[in-house]
Amino acid sequence: MRRTTENCFEVARPQRALLQALAGVSHERLREMRRLLEPFITAERAARLDRVFADRLDSVTVLLDAPHDPHNGAAVIRSCDAFGVHRLAVLERRESFLASYTVARGAQRWVQIQAERELEPLVEPLEAEGYELIGTHPDGELLPGELARIPKLCLVLGNEREGIGPDLAARCRRAVRIPMRGFVESLNVSVCAALLLSAATSGRPGDLSEAERERAMVRALILTLPQAPAILAALGFEVPPPEPLAGRSATRSPC
Repeated sequence: MRRTTENCFEVARPQRALLQALAGVSHERLREMRRLLEPFITAERAARLDRVFADRLDSVTVLLDAPHDPHNGAAVIRSCDAFGVHRLAVLERRESFLASYTVARGAQRWVQIQAERELEPLVEPLEAEGYELIGTHPDGELLPGELARIPKLCLVLGNEREGIGPDLAARCRRAVRIPMRGFVESLNVSVCAALLLSAATSGRPGDLSEAERERAMVRALILTLPQAPAILAALGFEVPPPEPLAGRSATRSPC
């Protein structure tokens, strides 16, 4: 497993400052920030961002339990973006969540990632918001197609070697299995994520709140425009600079 792969990086911590800065901003203030920044991108780019965020899902989210391989972590982020999943939670039991820059290919800019060392800060808010935690298991009672009928789904994916930890497995109300015909009993975690997210998001319309769509748009503009923090600061809006690995020109360094 490749913790020493070149071009891998921590994902959640660089995001945290900007996400926290925008978390408490009112809808009206977010709209004002958008009006200030949007003239600096093309109309086509703005329309593209609007279309993508209109399709984003809050009703499906993912919780990764202690992922180790940066290639797998990056591939899961990329699948979340591809299938419109807005948020990804990561339980960092023993080590930081790393992702391969070359595999993620910028998807980390568009998925909001929360990483915690302890279980409760991740699970308690999800349960309070009404998410049903669904684990993955070869003997799960659910089939992939049934995930689309769960109103608020948190798909729980385990560590590459140890699977889902007992403490987290105990919080999962049910489990899903991927039917197989071969001799293998399980798939790579990133392949599993892609297959199950494809099924879980099928037919779901975008369901971000208007305020959350506006927040996602402002964050995207800040990440897209290097001069955005200076523009906003001149008009009284203080935001941290974009994470250093958010853009194409980011410095690549080995883990």
